[in-house]
Amino acid sequence: MYDYIIGKVTYIKNNAVVVENNGIGYLIYVSNPYSFEINKDYKVYIYQHITEDENSLYGFKTIEEKELFLKLISVKGLGCKMALPILAVGQIDGIMDAIERENILYLKKFPKIGDKLAKQIILDLKGKLEFIGVGISDDEVETEQELKEVLLGLGYKEKEIIPVLAKVDTSLPIEGQVKDALKLLLR
Repeated sequence: MYDYIIGKVTYIKNNAVVVENNGIGYLIYVSNPYSFEINKDYKVYIYQHITEDENSLYGFKTIEEKELFLKLISVKGLGCKMALPILAVGQIDGIMDAIERENILYLKKFPKIGDKLAKQIILDLKGKLEFIGVGISDDEVETEQELKEVLLGLGYKEKEIIPVLAKVDTSLPIEGQVKDALKLLLR
Protein backbone atom coordinates (compact mmCIF):
# COMPACT_ATOMS: atom_id res chain seq x y z
CA MET A 1 0.00 0.00 0.00
CA TYR A 2 1.15 3.53 -0.72
CA ASP A 3 1.46 6.21 1.95
CA TYR A 4 2.31 9.22 -0.21
CA ILE A 5 3.65 10.21 -3.62
CA ILE A 6 5.92 13.18 -4.27
CA GLY A 7 5.74 14.44 -7.80
CA LYS A 8 4.73 17.10 -10.28
CA VAL A 9 1.08 17.70 -11.14
CA THR A 10 0.88 17.41 -14.93
CA TYR A 11 -2.87 17.38 -15.53
CA ILE A 12 -5.99 18.50 -13.67
CA LYS A 13 -9.40 16.90 -14.24
CA ASN A 14 -12.70 17.85 -12.63
CA ASN A 15 -12.30 15.23 -9.86
CA ALA A 16 -8.65 14.18 -10.05
CA VAL A 17 -5.08 15.17 -10.75
CA VAL A 18 -2.26 13.34 -12.48
CA VAL A 19 0.95 13.33 -10.46
CA GLU A 20 4.08 12.31 -12.34
CA ASN A 21 6.79 10.51 -10.39
CA ASN A 22 9.77 8.86 -12.11
CA GLY A 23 8.10 8.96 -15.51
CA ILE A 24 4.83 7.41 -14.31
CA GLY A 25 1.62 9.44 -14.17
CA TYR A 26 -0.64 8.48 -11.26
CA LEU A 27 -4.33 9.36 -11.58
CA ILE A 28 -5.32 10.44 -8.08
CA TYR A 29 -8.87 11.36 -7.09
CA VAL A 30 -8.84 14.42 -4.84
CA SER A 31 -11.45 16.49 -3.05
CA ASN A 32 -10.50 19.78 -4.72
CA PRO A 33 -8.32 19.33 -7.83
CA TYR A 34 -8.19 23.08 -8.47
CA SER A 35 -6.26 23.63 -5.26
CA PHE A 36 -3.30 22.10 -7.15
CA GLU A 37 -1.21 23.92 -9.78
CA ILE A 38 0.14 22.35 -12.97
CA ASN A 39 3.94 21.86 -13.11
CA LYS A 40 4.30 22.25 -9.35
CA ASP A 41 5.66 19.54 -7.02
CA TYR A 42 3.43 18.19 -4.25
CA LYS A 43 3.53 15.57 -1.55
CA VAL A 44 0.17 13.83 -1.90
CA TYR A 45 -0.91 11.42 0.85
CA ILE A 46 -2.48 8.38 -0.77
CA TYR A 47 -5.20 5.86 0.00
CA GLN A 48 -5.37 2.94 -2.44
CA HIS A 49 -8.88 1.52 -2.82
CA ILE A 50 -9.01 -1.96 -4.34
CA THR A 51 -12.16 -3.93 -5.15
CA GLU A 52 -12.75 -6.70 -7.66
CA ASP A 53 -13.55 -4.16 -10.39
CA GLU A 54 -11.63 -1.08 -9.26
CA ASN A 55 -8.10 -0.05 -8.27
CA SER A 56 -8.11 3.68 -7.46
CA LEU A 57 -5.89 6.15 -5.67
CA TYR A 58 -7.38 8.88 -3.48
CA GLY A 59 -5.13 11.77 -2.53
CA PHE A 60 -4.93 14.38 0.20
CA LYS A 61 -2.73 17.42 0.78
CA THR A 62 -2.46 16.76 4.54
CA ILE A 63 -2.25 13.70 6.74
CA GLU A 64 -5.24 15.04 8.71
CA GLU A 65 -7.44 14.95 5.61
CA LYS A 66 -6.37 11.37 4.96
CA GLU A 67 -7.07 10.33 8.55
CA LEU A 68 -10.56 11.86 8.44
CA PHE A 69 -11.23 10.22 5.06
CA LEU A 70 -10.25 6.82 6.49
CA LYS A 71 -12.59 7.36 9.42
CA LEU A 72 -15.42 8.42 7.10
CA ILE A 73 -15.11 5.39 4.81
CA SER A 74 -15.29 3.13 7.86
CA VAL A 75 -18.92 4.25 8.30
CA LYS A 76 -21.43 1.69 7.06
CA GLY A 77 -22.92 2.90 3.77
CA LEU A 78 -20.31 5.62 3.13
CA GLY A 79 -17.85 4.82 0.36
CA CYS A 80 -14.85 6.63 -1.06
CA LYS A 81 -16.80 8.51 -3.73
CA MET A 82 -19.21 9.86 -1.10
CA ALA A 83 -16.53 10.70 1.49
CA LEU A 84 -14.34 12.72 -0.88
CA PRO A 85 -16.92 15.51 -1.47
CA ILE A 86 -17.33 15.88 2.30
CA LEU A 87 -13.66 16.91 2.49
CA ALA A 88 -14.10 19.27 -0.47
CA VAL A 89 -17.04 21.13 1.00
CA GLY A 90 -16.24 21.14 4.71
CA GLN A 91 -13.31 22.12 6.89
CA ILE A 92 -11.79 19.25 8.87
CA ASP A 93 -12.46 20.78 12.28
CA GLY A 94 -16.00 21.78 11.18
CA ILE A 95 -16.79 18.22 10.14
CA MET A 96 -15.34 16.82 13.37
CA ASP A 97 -17.29 19.38 15.41
CA ALA A 98 -20.54 18.52 13.61
CA ILE A 99 -20.04 14.83 14.38
CA GLU A 100 -19.21 15.45 18.04
CA ARG A 101 -22.19 17.82 18.50
CA GLU A 102 -24.52 15.50 16.55
CA ASN A 103 -25.30 18.26 14.04
CA ILE A 104 -27.32 16.28 11.48
CA LEU A 105 -28.29 19.40 9.52
CA TYR A 106 -24.63 20.25 8.86
CA LEU A 107 -23.86 16.72 7.67
CA LYS A 108 -26.93 16.63 5.41
CA LYS A 109 -25.54 19.59 3.43
CA PHE A 110 -22.99 17.26 1.82
CA PRO A 111 -23.87 15.56 -1.48
CA LYS A 112 -25.74 12.23 -1.15
CA ILE A 113 -25.84 12.45 2.66
CA GLY A 114 -29.37 12.01 3.90
CA ASP A 115 -30.89 11.81 7.36
CA LYS A 116 -30.17 8.10 7.80
CA LEU A 117 -26.51 8.30 6.70
CA ALA A 118 -25.88 11.46 8.78
CA LYS A 119 -27.14 9.59 11.87
CA GLN A 120 -24.94 6.59 10.96
CA ILE A 121 -21.87 8.85 10.66
CA ILE A 122 -22.54 10.26 14.12
CA LEU A 123 -23.21 6.82 15.58
CA ASP A 124 -20.01 5.33 14.14
CA LEU A 125 -17.60 8.26 14.65
CA LYS A 126 -18.69 10.28 17.68
CA GLY A 127 -15.87 10.18 20.23
CA LYS A 128 -13.45 8.53 17.80
CA LEU A 129 -11.95 11.57 16.09
CA GLU A 130 -9.79 13.03 18.86
CA PHE A 131 -6.54 11.58 17.49
CA ILE A 132 -6.82 13.43 14.17
CA GLY A 133 -4.08 16.02 14.65
CA VAL A 134 -5.51 19.17 13.10
CA GLY A 135 -2.97 21.96 12.84
CA ILE A 136 0.22 20.04 13.54
CA SER A 137 3.06 19.49 11.08
CA ASP A 138 3.86 16.26 9.26
CA ASP A 139 7.02 15.78 11.35
CA GLU A 140 5.02 16.13 14.58
CA VAL A 141 2.42 13.65 13.30
CA GLU A 142 5.17 11.16 12.39
CA THR A 143 6.89 11.59 15.79
CA GLU A 144 3.57 11.28 17.61
CA GLN A 145 2.73 8.14 15.62
CA GLU A 146 6.17 6.71 16.37
CA LEU A 147 5.71 7.43 20.09
CA LYS A 148 2.26 5.81 20.01
CA GLU A 149 3.69 2.68 18.34
CA VAL A 150 6.46 2.42 20.95
CA LEU A 151 3.94 2.64 23.78
CA LEU A 152 1.64 0.11 22.12
CA GLY A 153 4.66 -2.18 21.77
CA LEU A 154 5.27 -1.85 25.49
CA GLY A 155 1.78 -3.20 26.15
CA TYR A 156 -0.22 -0.04 26.81
CA LYS A 157 -3.71 0.24 25.34
CA GLU A 158 -4.58 2.99 22.85
CA LYS A 159 -7.22 4.46 25.19
CA GLU A 160 -4.48 4.91 27.82
CA ILE A 161 -2.00 6.40 25.36
CA ILE A 162 -4.13 9.03 23.57
CA PRO A 163 -4.65 11.35 26.59
CA VAL A 164 -0.92 11.19 27.37
CA LEU A 165 0.22 12.13 23.85
CA ALA A 166 -1.08 15.69 24.21
CA LYS A 167 0.91 16.17 27.45
CA VAL A 168 4.30 14.93 26.20
CA ASP A 169 6.98 17.56 25.55
CA THR A 170 7.39 17.41 21.75
CA SER A 171 10.61 19.45 21.82
CA LEU A 172 12.42 16.40 23.24
CA PRO A 173 13.97 13.75 20.99
CA ILE A 174 11.90 10.57 20.65
CA GLU A 175 13.81 8.83 23.48
CA GLY A 176 12.96 11.70 25.83
CA GLN A 177 9.34 11.69 24.69
CA VAL A 178 9.09 7.96 25.51
CA LYS A 179 10.49 8.58 29.01
CA ASP A 180 8.13 11.54 29.47
CA ALA A 181 5.13 9.47 28.33
CA LEU A 182 6.06 6.58 30.61
CA LYS A 183 6.24 8.94 33.61
CA LEU A 184 2.77 10.23 32.78
CA LEU A 185 1.37 6.72 32.28
CA LEU A 186 2.74 5.54 35.62
CA ARG A 187 1.02 8.30 37.61
